[in-house]
Amino acid sequence: MNTQRRITDDLAALLNVLPENIVEAVHKANHYDKLLEIILDLGRVPTARFTDGEVILREAEITADEIIQTVKGLGDFDADNRAGIERTLHRISAIRNRRGLIVGLTLRVGRAVYGTIDIIQDVIESGKSVLILGRPGVGKTTLLREAARILAETKRVVIVDTSNEIGGDGDVPHPAVGRARRMQVKVPTQQHEVMIEAVENHNPEVIVIDEIGRELEALAARTIAERGVQLIGTAHGQTLDNLLQNPTLSDLVGGIEAVTLSDEEARRRGTQKTVLERRAPPTFDVLIEIQSRDQFAIHADVTEAVDAFLRGYPLPAENRIRDEDGKIRVEKAPAAPAGANQRPQRGTRFESGPVPGNGRGAFSPPPAAPLNPPSVPESAPRTPLQTVKIYPYGVARNRLMQAAKRLSVPAIVVREPSEADALITLRAYYRNRQQPIMEAESRGMPIYVLRANTVSQMEQFLSDLYNLNIPIENSGETDDARSATEQAIVAVLNGERYVDMPPATPVIRRIQHEMARAADLVSHSYGKEPRRYVRIFRD
Repeated sequence: MNTQRRITDDLAALLNVLPENIVEAVHKANHYDKLLEIILDLGRVPTARFTDGEVILREAEITADEIIQTVKGLGDFDADNRAGIERTLHRISAIRNRRGLIVGLTLRVGRAVYGTIDIIQDVIESGKSVLILGRPGVGKTTLLREAARILAETKRVVIVDTSNEIGGDGDVPHPAVGRARRMQVKVPTQQHEVMIEAVENHNPEVIVIDEIGRELEALAARTIAERGVQLIGTAHGQTLDNLLQNPTLSDLVGGIEAVTLSDEEARRRGTQKTVLERRAPPTFDVLIEIQSRDQFAIHADVTEAVDAFLRGYPLPAENRIRDEDGKIRVEKAPAAPAGANQRPQRGTRFESGPVPGNGRGAFSPPPAAPLNPPSVPESAPRTPLQTVKIYPYGVARNRLMQAAKRLSVPAIVVREPSEADALITLRAYYRNRQQPIMEAESRGMPIYVLRANTVSQMEQFLSDLYNLNIPIENSGETDDARSATEQAIVAVLNGERYVDMPPATPVIRRIQHEMARAADLVSHSYGKEPRRYVRIFRD
């Protein structure tokens, strides 16, 4: 499929408001199609940012008079310190000092790029609500504008334009939005009200929204979707997983909550009793991750993608790539690698525990059933580790996957015993002769028995499974503390004001502080030894 693109940037209108010597420097650089922004900061040299780097436009610093003169050629600045130029797509953002005076300007070049939507046009025209993610400057707004233009040819489209980036500055929308109608937002914090107003007053079939960033806007988007209106929007974030970790915006894809399972259900799933699940149906049906201007990852069913992600089996996204010739190719992400030709020998059971000659208490497979490549001298190249498919029964899948990830071994955790090369379980389940264990034994499948449902035990198992000569510490207490801290972090992210952890040793408290910091939360220690504890809360 070939792409025919036409670009309109009205660059002359932007250059007309700049000082003459800066305009000359831009002309001298002669990279108009790659120009992203021009930066004017008081007391600093002006710079131009291009897609492939940054260029100093002159050695003389910017003066207050030059900033004032530039501002005179612009429209009025709104409450979000953004302005524009009438009938163009350029966006000018201001930096103010404490007295409210402008001391810096970021002049971003706005371009209408016709033809960019072809890579996802079938998704946009499907009638499903679509959420677009991507880093700043990757082209989300350009894509929205083109989507509005295409859809407006056959449907009633209303754009909620908070910063005038989609339809341009002024009362008359830019021609790039086609027949779509545009509603401006007086104050950015009122965006959610304008979204609801658009549905109630103007009978749209499609609503286009840029930068959903607040909780009220996420709630308004859900209300609109429940009324049967197609939503096309963008949000802060780059991938599905970091959107799920954003407590404000996770509701766009259904939100997450911690639930407690019954013993039998936890055993059936092979998880801890406390797990994360999707809280509600997603607001958006399809999620698109813009990885670059010519590469997109598409989650065609957000419900399935979120559920699979929370259960530890992320579904591969569909990749679409536009090559240099403008042709678009669709690639399905590769499935999990198939097992190697060598598989575990059948009919063997291994149990953890102190083994003579093995001070770590790890597994010791007999020589007749090697599950790892033969050891080789250190000077020789190592044989690639074989892939082993493991079915955990009564063992926490997420911990097993975490252990495999820590050790960098190709262990695949499968959902069904029929797919597995080996089964791993706990001693209590093995002694009770549970049905899946008996069936595995009848098929001659190797069964491995752990003493405890901890990451350290699983690392010991995997270390011996793959003949890894690395020391594994016995850290059952650390594993329990990590698990409890993960649950506390989830509770705080889901609305709890704070969670107090049980009193712990300095080593455990340090781990708790590190985990809270990694989740962008705050943690403090309170009390005196030995009752000193960590409190986790929002900033």
